[in-house]
Parts: sequence; C-alpha cells; structure tokens
Amino acid sequence: STVPAEAEPSHVMSTSYPKKLIEVSIPLKEINEACAREKSIRHGHPSTLHLWWARRPLAAARAVLFCQLVDDPSGYVDELMADKGMKKVTEQELLMEPEGDADLSPRLQDRLIEKERERLHDLVRKLVVWENTNNEHLFKNARKEIEKSWQRHLRREAKALDTPMPPVLDPFAGGGAIPLEAQRLGLEAHASDLNPVAVLINKAMIEVPPKFAGQPPVNPEWQSKSKEEKAATTWKAAQGLTEDVRYYGQWMRDEAQKRIGRLYPPYTLSQELIDSRADLQKAGYKAGDELTVIAWLWARTVPTPNPALQGKHVPLVSSFWLSKKKSKEAYVEPVVQNGEYSFGICVGKPEDPKKVGEGTKASRGANFTCILSGVPLDAGYIRDKACSGAMGATMMAVVAEGTRGRVFLPACAAQEEAASSAQPTWKPDQMVTNPCHDVDRLPMYGMPTWGDAFTPRQLVALTTFSDLIPEIHTMVKEGALGSGHLPQDESSLEQEGKGATAYGDTVALYLAFQVDQLANHQSSMCGWNSPNTQMRNTFARQAIVMNWDYAESNVFCESSGSFANIHERSIKGMATLPASGAAIAAQANASTRPISNGTIISSDPPYYDNIGYADLSDFFYVWLRRSLQRIFPISTGSILVPKQEELIASPYRHGSKAEAELSIVRN
Repeated sequence: STVPAEAEPSHVMSTSYPKKLIEVSIPLKEINEACAREKSIRHGHPSTLHLWWARRPLAAARAVLFCQLVDDPSGYVDELMADKGMKKVTEQELLMEPEGDADLSPRLQDRLIEKERERLHDLVRKLVVWENTNNEHLFKNARKEIEKSWQRHLRREAKALDTPMPPVLDPFAGGGAIPLEAQRLGLEAHASDLNPVAVLINKAMIEVPPKFAGQPPVNPEWQSKSKEEKAATTWKAAQGLTEDVRYYGQWMRDEAQKRIGRLYPPYTLSQELIDSRADLQKAGYKAGDELTVIAWLWARTVPTPNPALQGKHVPLVSSFWLSKKKSKEAYVEPVVQNGEYSFGICVGKPEDPKKVGEGTKASRGANFTCILSGVPLDAGYIRDKACSGAMGATMMAVVAEGTRGRVFLPACAAQEEAASSAQPTWKPDQMVTNPCHDVDRLPMYGMPTWGDAFTPRQLVALTTFSDLIPEIHTMVKEGALGSGHLPQDESSLEQEGKGATAYGDTVALYLAFQVDQLANHQSSMCGWNSPNTQMRNTFARQAIVMNWDYAESNVFCESSGSFANIHERSIKGMATLPASGAAIAAQANASTRPISNGTIISSDPPYYDNIGYADLSDFFYVWLRRSLQRIFPISTGSILVPKQEELIASPYRHGSKAEAELSIVRN
C-alpha cells in the first residue's frame, strides 16, 4: 500500500542502505486505476499479439520497475540541500507556517524529501497513463531518473561511472509485461520461461523488433514505389516490420479465401423467408439478396433415451437468446411437431424471457431435458454418450451482416451443406491432459485430442492458414534478399541471424501468432454473447469451458472472430512495441538457469495452484508447432509444452494436493 512520505521522517529512517522508492511510497491509487482501465484497452495493446493467461498490466509492471530502480529521496538529502534555489523557496514556505523558524533544519530536510518524492510520484502517475505509452519525451525523463540512481550507486561503490547497468531478468516471463516495460524504460531486458509459447511471445515483443528496427519493408508493394517516395519515407522502430506483417497477412487471408472460400457462402434470402419476417420486409430486403455470414450457431445433440423415439438426436441448449439488446431482441424458437423439431427465429421481446434463457436445460451443469419427450438427460448420460462418440451437432441459426446491423436467420440446407462439405486432411492428434481441471471438459465430453475441439470446417480453415506460413517465409526471404537492406547472413533467428532468413523467420512468427489467435476464435468451445451479439472466444476465462450451444465464426468476414479483425488488432499491437535496446528471450527452468552476478530480478511468479499454464498452452502450441516447426525447430522441439517441472502446485502431476505443495517447497 502507499506509505505517506510523512509517515517516516527522514531523520529517523534507517541509514543501513539507501532505500528505493518502492520501499517507502508509491502512488498506488493511480497505478491501480491505470491497471483497471488497461483491462478495457483492445486496440494497440501488445496482448493482441497472442493471448496469455493472467497477463500482468503494463502499467503495474512499468511502475514497479521504475520504483524498484529509482532511489527514494531520503537517500540523497545532500543533493536536495545543495539545490540552493529549491532550498531557499522551501525555507520561505516553512517560515510562513505556524512553526516559523523553530527547528528549521530537520523540517527543511523532510520538506525537501517530501517535494522530491512527490515529483517522482507525479512522474509515475504520468508513466502509467495508457495514452503516454509511446510518449518518448516522458520516457526519456524516466530513463534519466533511473540513470541518476545508478550513478549514485556507482559512486557509493567506487566503480567507474561508465559501468553499464545490469540487465533486468524475469525468470517467469509468461506474457512478457515486465521484460517489455524494462525495455521501454531503456534497460537490457532478459526473459525466460519453461513454456515455449511464453518464450515465443517474449521473442516477438522484446527480442525481435530491435534486430530490424528502422528497416524499410521488403514486400512487393513497397518495392514498387518510386525512388523519390522511398527516399522521402522514414521507417522508425518496428514500422517497416509491421508493414510487412500487414502486407503478408493480407496476402495470406486472400490466398486462403481462394482455396477454401466455398466453405463460407453468403446467405441467400428467399421470398418465403422475407414474407414470414416483418423485420426483413421493413429493412427492404428482396429475394436473392446475399448477406455475409458472421457466425453459425450450433447446438450439440445426443440420442434421446426415450425408447419410443428410437435414438433420435435432441439438442442441448443452454439459452435460446440471440440478442438481448434493447429494442433489438431476437431468439430461437423451437418448434415440435409429429415427433420432429425445428428452429425458427423470432424478433422482438418474448412472452416468457425466462423460458428463452433456460434453453433445454433442466438445472445447473450438464443436465438437460429431451425437447421431444420431456425425458431428463442427466450429466452421466450425456458424458457416456459423448465419450462413446454419439454426440453430434445441429445448426440452430445463422447470424449475418445486414444493412442495419446484425440479422438473425434460420438454418437452411445451403448453409448446412457448406459446413458438412469440409473435409480436413489433418488435425492435432496430441492428447489433452485429462486430469487437469482447466482442460478436462474436452476428454470428459468425448474430445480426447486437441483436434477434437474443432469442427471439420474450423480444422480446414486453420490448417489452410497454417500451411501458408512456410510459403510466406519463402516470399519474405526472397524479398529481403532483393531489397539489399539486410546483411548477407543465412543464419536463422534461432541462430541469432540478422539477415534475410532471420527476417523471414520473424514475419512467419507474427503470422503464426495470428493463426493461434484465429484458433482461439475458431473452436467449438466458442460461445455466443447475446447481450452484445458477438462471439465469445475459447478463453473467455482462464480455462476451457464446455459450450453446449456454440458459435462458429466466419473467418472471411470483417467481424469479431474473423482473420481480418484479428490481423488488424495484431498490427496495432505491434505498433506500440519499443523496438529498442538489447533483449534476450530464452527457454529455461527458473530453478536451474544461470543468473549473472548483479542481474536485476523483477518477476511475478506463476499463480500457486490456480492456473495450469502449460496445460492451457497446449491448445496453442499444437498450432504453433505445425506452423513453425521447420522455421523454429528448437522452440517447437517438444511434442507438447513441458509440464512436470512447471512451478505450480498441480495435484494430478504429484499424486495429491499435499505432494503438490511439497514439490513447490522443494523447488
């Protein structure tokens, strides 16, 4: 918590060593407010490069690092007293106070410390504001304060004043907030993690951008520019690299659409449908109009246990709501006739909102009711059917982009046929770690491998995008060689290369992240958010939860969950990377890795027993490995993410909760 400066006067403070600002007082209120606000930042945040669980707020990492490295003013009172101008002004202020000139000397010191501390606090308050993230003037001042504290340290230790500051190391780097902010503050940033997904995230944020900072792009669009236009354009930081990722990402999307666009047809309105819907008539739609599909909404199904219905599949629906927006309400209405069911679409407020919100659920958990006979479908029965391969899916509704926003449409034969025509040639066959509660819903409900978490059409889309990355790698390498801007170095990025091959590796890495982000929005664990009529991604929380009625987004539309949307957000995230100074990201076990003497350690260790980072990371790693195995053979060398040495108290790895806790103590 914030300790007021006056709580511990300088003349009674311990003089055993000079304290850092973080040990005495920090503007905690403003830091907390900035961290809370940062959660709502969606565009331009580096987190859009790749998802990570429990990512630390950049504002907190930035503030803590600064306050960890900057001296508290109580440690350099002599400097403050030597400032004659400030000393005189402060003396005059004190003389005007009730105490007058009584005991002026200690009060003067305390007041000077208080003022200096407030000046540093004010700098921290500005540093944590999101809009100041790329305020170079502000960060230049912050770096000066860090350098001044370092110079004091060197003088105390009688060391050469040109001795460089040691690097900052986060041995549990995770999402990379601390190393990134260390780099932004002008420090040499080192990041390590046992998890290869985390290592690649940190490479993309801190290690790679400085290698190619200031370089122009190599794509054909830029190369075709005139000499005059090229000469008039300056590429700062990672702007050139970002432009190449933008260009080749767009190429990847366009090429994927050429190859598999047939699986994502528009929705053609029929006259019969228009005649039955006043909202469509009011909007002026005509028969034959084609609307771009945003998402398909599905319900999982199991055979009904009612013997009279001979194993007919019935839907498991947690809610029939499509839109809860005021004045734009819409919902699915099940129609049961002659032992069959179908789904209609209703626009407007329902007579019984509670019934719409309950779907076919009977109670909490995996407990439903047969829509045809009313027979209970309890959790045990559903799990048995799912694990025996008897769980299916049926399309309930289609969400399309209309002239006035979202349009909710009934499933039709053309849309169902497009989905069923997808024939994947590959899927991740690695087994899901069954006992881990964060991912156990998959094997619990008949999805034992990571590939089972995706529909056939989603698998086709993801493998198509993934397979384009090696092609792009070759294109980028050739473009880089032809540009003449990069050194003639054939070494890969993993070999610390800085030439055309390494540049191709770099662009491939960022695009592989976009495939991962696409996977996050392209699994059958994605839900539909009826209050704001948008997709929910797979990791709407820090675990994989079972969605009985799931949403399948259109990868080629422009809305949430599409590649275009993910690509745009990723590009904006790249634009905020500092791309300056030396940085290293490496895979290492924090308990055994060597640490150079004097290294500054700043870390936020993993949650003790709350998040299974490694188990969750497998969801992404299987796709990273497919996309990058030939490009990053070291980083993707393992079949799955290492788990046994992970520093969390995971009972299933150690046999019991008690043994898991002991393992943490031992490590």
